[in-house]
Amino acid sequence: MPVSGRTAVVTGAGSERGIGRAVAHRLARDGWSLLLVDVDDDGVQRRAREVGAELADGASVVGLACDVTSPDAVAAAFREAFEGESPRLPPVVGLVNLAGIPSPTPLLDVTLAEWDRVMAVNATGSLLLVQEAGRRMVAAGHGRIVLTSSVTALDGGGTFSKSAYAAAKAAVLGLARGAARELGPHGVTVNALVPGPVDTDIMGGALDDERKARMAGGIPVGRVGQPADLAEVAAFLLSDGAGFVNGTTFSVDGGMHMH
Repeated sequence: MPVSGRTAVVTGAGSERGIGRAVAHRLARDGWSLLLVDVDDDGVQRRAREVGAELADGASVVGLACDVTSPDAVAAAFREAFEGESPRLPPVVGLVNLAGIPSPTPLLDVTLAEWDRVMAVNATGSLLLVQEAGRRMVAAGHGRIVLTSSVTALDGGGTFSKSAYAAAKAAVLGLARGAARELGPHGVTVNALVPGPVDTDIMGGALDDERKARMAGGIPVGRVGQPADLAEVAAFLLSDGAGFVNGTTFSVDGGMHMH
C-alpha cells in the first residue's frame, strides 16, 4: 500500500512550539495522510492548513478538536475520520500520541484534582488512543503505535515537572510494553519515546539561553533537544522498516540516560 493510502494520527498537534507540529510536518514529507488532533481547535485547524501545503499527491489531512481524556470524544474523532460511506481519510496505520500536560507542583503540594488531571491527559489519554487505533490496526493486520513518556519517568524530575508527571509518564511506559506484547501477534508494534529536555512549552515556556545552558550541562551532546529530534525517531518507528522493533523505549535525550 502506498504511504499516501495510509493515515497517521498525531495528537498534541496544535501547539506552535510542540513536538506534534514537527512530527506532522515530518510525516507529511514522507507522504502520509494525517489526522491531527488537539484540544485546541484553532491551533489544530491552523496546523492542518499549514501541513496541507506540504502533502504529497493523493494524501489528505484533517484537523479535529478532541479531548483525549474523554472516551466519547476520542471515539467520535475516529468515527468522523475513518467511518461512514465516504471516510475523510484512508485507514489508520500509524499513531503518534504526543498529547500531554506538565506538573511542576512539588509532591507534598499536589492536589487530588491536579493528580487526576495529569494522569487523565498523559496516561488515560494514551490508553484511549491505543484502544481506538489498535482495534482498527488489529483488524487490518498492520500498525505502528508510538507513545510518549519522558526522562522524568526515569529520574523523577529535575528539569521542570515533578512527581505527578513522573508517575503518569511511568504509566505510559508500562502501557507501551503491555500493548506491545498483546498487539504484536496481530502485526501491530508499540514503542515509546523518552524525550529528555526539549525546547517546547511543556517546559514552562520557551527556554532562554541561561536555562538552556544549565540543562545542557548534564547532557553529553551539550545541548537541549529540539522537536525535530523527536520527529525523526517517530518517523522511523512508523516506517515499514521498523517492523521488528517492538516494546522498546527510545531515549531521545542526548545521552542523559544511557542503557
